[in-house]
Amino acid sequence: MKYFITGANRGLGLSLTKVSLLNGDTVFAGVRGTEEAKIKELLELKETHNGNLQIIDIDVQSEESVLSALTQVKEQTDSLDVLINNAAILNERGKSIEELDIEACRLALDINVLGPIRVVKHFLPLLEKGENQSILNISSESGSLTNSYSGDYPYGISKAALNMLSEKLNCYLQDQDIQVLSIHPGWMKTDMGGENAPLYPNDTAKGIIELAERKKKITSQYVFVDYNGDPMEI
Repeated sequence: MKYFITGANRGLGLSLTKVSLLNGDTVFAGVRGTEEAKIKELLELKETHNGNLQIIDIDVQSEESVLSALTQVKEQTDSLDVLINNAAILNERGKSIEELDIEACRLALDINVLGPIRVVKHFLPLLEKGENQSILNISSESGSLTNSYSGDYPYGISKAALNMLSEKLNCYLQDQDIQVLSIHPGWMKTDMGGENAPLYPNDTAKGIIELAERKKKITSQYVFVDYNGDPMEI
């Protein structure tokens, strides 16, 4: 299979890249900025999996950058099988509504919602030429309306919007049998999740890749599921 993964240089994105490569898949690893220090682990993977890993410079906030990334990918392939929108930002933690920085909120919506929109908008033609295709949007339980809590305003609001985007894409693409899922990856030991998290990103990544491979039957009425494919409360 051929994957395009955003935010692939650390955390869950890096783990998704590793698991895919170990499966023998081809990965186009999208990262914002290709400074050597920033993509050190990807460069090490490239040495081991040369030919199966391409590092793609992409800033999901910029439509021009997304188009440039598309050009880079099209130089290597004429199709993709899986798009994973993983790049995200968690900001304004612990702030009350009175304390929120509106520009920070705007940034979260730009990266977490408009970013995936830009990627799908321009990469969909490549995906339509693939096989057993999937669009996997990495969401969060914080995007659940029924489990809402105070705090994390930009993140929760953006993930709820991402879930709606996934539902709309599912409706739009169902006649083409392109699987669309909005996935809660669980609380993981990453820069975002912290050391107290109970899950390791590699374990979560394995579940998500199995969803991409359609090894698990999705029984949820909605596309919002966890990394095992079990329904999440909307």
